[in-house]
Amino acid sequence: MSLRTDLFDYPLPERLIAQTPAARRDESRLLVVDRRAHTVAHHVFSELPGCLRAGDILFRNNAAVLPARLFARRPSGGRVECLLLRPAGAGDEWWCLLRPGRRLPPGATFIRDGAFTATVVAKTDDGSARVAFATPDGQPIAAVANRIGEMPLPPYIHPRHLASERRLDRERYQTVYADRAHQVAVAAPTAGLHFTPALLDRLAADGVRTADLTLHVGLGTFRPIMTDTIEAHAVHREVYEIPAETQRLLFAPAGGRRIAVGTTAVRSLEDFLGRHAAPTPDAAPAETDLFIFPPRTFRGVDALITNFHQPRSTLLCLVAAFLTPGLTDGIAWIREIYAEAVAREYRFFSYGDAMLIL
Repeated sequence: MSLRTDLFDYPLPERLIAQTPAARRDESRLLVVDRRAHTVAHHVFSELPGCLRAGDILFRNNAAVLPARLFARRPSGGRVECLLLRPAGAGDEWWCLLRPGRRLPPGATFIRDGAFTATVVAKTDDGSARVAFATPDGQPIAAVANRIGEMPLPPYIHPRHLASERRLDRERYQTVYADRAHQVAVAAPTAGLHFTPALLDRLAADGVRTADLTLHVGLGTFRPIMTDTIEAHAVHREVYEIPAETQRLLFAPAGGRRIAVGTTAVRSLEDFLGRHAAPTPDAAPAETDLFIFPPRTFRGVDALITNFHQPRSTLLCLVAAFLTPGLTDGIAWIREIYAEAVAREYRFFSYGDAMLIL
């Protein structure tokens, strides 16, 4: 049975799309869904410890966001916006999105004085470009981006014009546990944005454990489903890495619930469990194009912390599946839950509020 994409649509007033983060990370609201009781309750995120218990394990994506948006000029003086997506594997070459793309064919160049020069090596049918970078001091372009780049905020967040806003985004569009050695994301794993060091300390004191993994979040996370049925949608591929200790806890949670912090963690864990029946000797990177939608069941995720997602998105499909594993009833239920969140004026999307599904 095919599922129509419009089943995953819902009305959302534009005013509820969060443009800035909450004043404090854990002051965001938390809608708690109890699947067994079929109830919802309303909390703030700082109350999360009261919803968990000793032995629970938070599986979290420690990918750090690269300030990947670079601005430059063409030799003619025209402005160029370059978004670094992922290394291309040869020298300091990256796959990028360029604007204006039509004016930058293979062989074209652009420059940021004193920072870098760039040459378009090749282009693909999907609009991405392979770009070779050179810097005056030989630094890799990722290091330059950390110095002068801007955070790759999603398109539904208004452009930043003030330096103070851009500084705030550098801090807040990043989890407090992001590992700078894994600066591989062009979008934040936003369910983790609500945690503070103090909240993590409280959870640890209560016996709640954490386990890290890394999923290289790509721009495809913002790509809406444009096909009439969700099955016809092609999901973007993303690289993930699950360390040995995280694998051990995944297979032997010792009675605790395996709680995924975000849909990126769910995709990583479920893809890994679909490939392996036991921990592996190493943590070699793998690649997933797993698309989770009703009536899928789940192998290794017992609870989920997530934000409120865009209409007609693969992430909304995943949450609907998680509400009622093995059934399609979650489609109607997620629409009811979101309608209540809208009525109570929760804040939506990346900088918005959170949901805990138990």
